[in-house]
Amino acid sequence: MPTIQSLLDTAELPDSPTARLDAELLLAQALGKSRSFLRTWPEREPDAEACARFAELLRRRRAGEPVAYILGRQGFWSLDLEVAPHTLIPRPDTELLVETVLERLPATPARLLDLGTGTGAIALALAAERPAWQVTGVDRVDEAVALAERNRLRLGLSNARFVASDWFAALGGEHYHLIVSNPPYIPASDPHLARGDVRFEPRSALVAGTDGLDDIRRIIVAAPTHLEAHGWLLLEHGFDQAAAVRQLLSHQGFVAVESRRDLGGHERISLGRLP
Repeated sequence: MPTIQSLLDTAELPDSPTARLDAELLLAQALGKSRSFLRTWPEREPDAEACARFAELLRRRRAGEPVAYILGRQGFWSLDLEVAPHTLIPRPDTELLVETVLERLPATPARLLDLGTGTGAIALALAAERPAWQVTGVDRVDEAVALAERNRLRLGLSNARFVASDWFAALGGEHYHLIVSNPPYIPASDPHLARGDVRFEPRSALVAGTDGLDDIRRIIVAAPTHLEAHGWLLLEHGFDQAAAVRQLLSHQGFVAVESRRDLGGHERISLGRLP
């Protein structure tokens, strides 16, 4: 029988930029063990059933399916989240939104809104870091709301809630001290939609019109009626959209408008405050 080491050394994932990591995650899944187990016991010989499970997981990955969907989970911030194909996979770049929100408000009681919450990643990270905050996450996809709620229950976070809503539609007259969103922002003609992991993610959570700004425009126009005085709006957007988003924020009356760069040096989020 092959050993753990030989299974990893012969795993073929030619199109993955993180082939070794992918193989380790998939083998750990097939064995029901941690990655540290693989390193501790490289000479162990998995049984035939485990080898077959690993081969099937490798087949799915070679077909392009994201590792997060294969495993059904993804790390974000300090959390381990359930993920599914009807939600976006949380990505490290979005942690910049969480960092910036934590900088903008004190740890005292406040109401926050996460628009297009998906897995609940942003809302749950904020709720975990600030127990005094009450965080609402909304998504128009019922399955996403149910998934976010499962993540909330598993993490034991009582200061978050999730609501089915098309942006602000189901929120009535609720007001918040800060609104945050990672909305769809990819132009419909972007060739990257046909490449890599994005092929498997829900198009409705990615695409926003011909220039990618349709949903951002809706949010910026509607946000002031749901923000407290001096309330903040923070938005993730494409690497080349910062100037346009800053202009939209300023035109809508937001002040202290600025953008922040991600680890790659791209202006990835923009924000503004009501006067």
